[in-house]
Amino acid sequence: MDNQRLNKRKILNDPVYGFINIPSDLIFDIVEHPYFQRLRRIKQLGLTHLVYPGALHTRFSHALGSMFLMHNAIEVIKQKGHQITEEESQAAKIAILLHDIGHGPFSHALEHSIVENMSHEMISDIFMNKLNEIFEGKISMALEIFRGKYHKNFLHQLVTGQLDMDRLDYLARDSFFTGVSEGIIGTERIIKMLNVCDGKLAVEIKGIYSIEKFLVSRRLMYWQVYLHKTVLSAEQLLIKILKRAKYLAQNHIDVFATPVFQIFLKNNFSQKDFNKNNDLIDSFSKLDDFDIFTSIKVWQSHQDKILSELSKALVNRKLYQIEMQNNSFSKDIISKLKNKIKKQYNINEEEANYFVFTNEVVNSTYDFKQDNINILLKNNTIIDISEASDQLNASFLDKEVKKYILCYPKDRYLSH
Repeated sequence: MDNQRLNKRKILNDPVYGFINIPSDLIFDIVEHPYFQRLRRIKQLGLTHLVYPGALHTRFSHALGSMFLMHNAIEVIKQKGHQITEEESQAAKIAILLHDIGHGPFSHALEHSIVENMSHEMISDIFMNKLNEIFEGKISMALEIFRGKYHKNFLHQLVTGQLDMDRLDYLARDSFFTGVSEGIIGTERIIKMLNVCDGKLAVEIKGIYSIEKFLVSRRLMYWQVYLHKTVLSAEQLLIKILKRAKYLAQNHIDVFATPVFQIFLKNNFSQKDFNKNNDLIDSFSKLDDFDIFTSIKVWQSHQDKILSELSKALVNRKLYQIEMQNNSFSKDIISKLKNKIKKQYNINEEEANYFVFTNEVVNSTYDFKQDNINILLKNNTIIDISEASDQLNASFLDKEVKKYILCYPKDRYLSH
């Protein structure tokens, strides 16, 4: 038993933080489970590597990094006199470890596409319930913390909030792997400044500049990485490819796919289906980036010219031309582009929507509807970051920026 115990206390070498310890036997067993191992085969940033070649890190490394930060945060809070039991500490680490377990292939790009109107949070919930059954109720407290039902609410805020360990890790990790220095934040200092007041997570006033930089960095990373024009172009192309493949498969046209991918191409599963069919989550757990991209490579030679053209464009990185502006695009421009596409490919109006379309993207720094980022003053009272900051007032923090995008094939004949 001792040898088995020693064998489970693994140390992983993480390029962002250095050595990460697997802190308990239960956490080791969860990490070893196929549901979690699947995250090794799902890239954290989907198709972002088409813009930033280094962005090939995975959901697996992000989850472990978030757990490492959770461990550090709990130790800091305990040192400041707040009681957190070993059981609570382990549960919080499991909650953050599993926070992204429901992400499907290519993550946000194909969310709601592979399954109908189901977010990755909803799928995470199903995975967690299943894992709790497998581990005979040992992660029940982790589920309570994750869902905000545990009486120590600050633990939930560490898992999912505006200053959670998820955000702290993905900003640091994504910045590291993309090489975008705007995302570099004082993660260690922010964690050292964490405290709890009136049961709420708070940051001591001397850490306010680190929080200001964190919020600005997050906003910049959205425009420079997550909502980068070319990344959006690639993601939109991928969405259209899957939409066309599903359309063909559901109209009894043979479309190559790996066996597990075939299940999701031929059906539009919703939450009801997952609730009724206990095996469906197992099928979903076998899907990863490789299923999707292997299929797209084969679709390049499909008899359907739309699926073929779109697939060739993604595989060879001939992405959509994408334009972004503050106002919606005129119907006249869209109509002219569609007419040119219809003639060029000899397709109808509906089919032209695969090649010419508009969408919108939104970026906001801070959400006043969520739990606040609380600043702990020296008199032991807390105020919102918007009141405490000299630099970031409420109007700046609450400002939501919406931009409109227009996508169409890169072709010199389509200049409008």
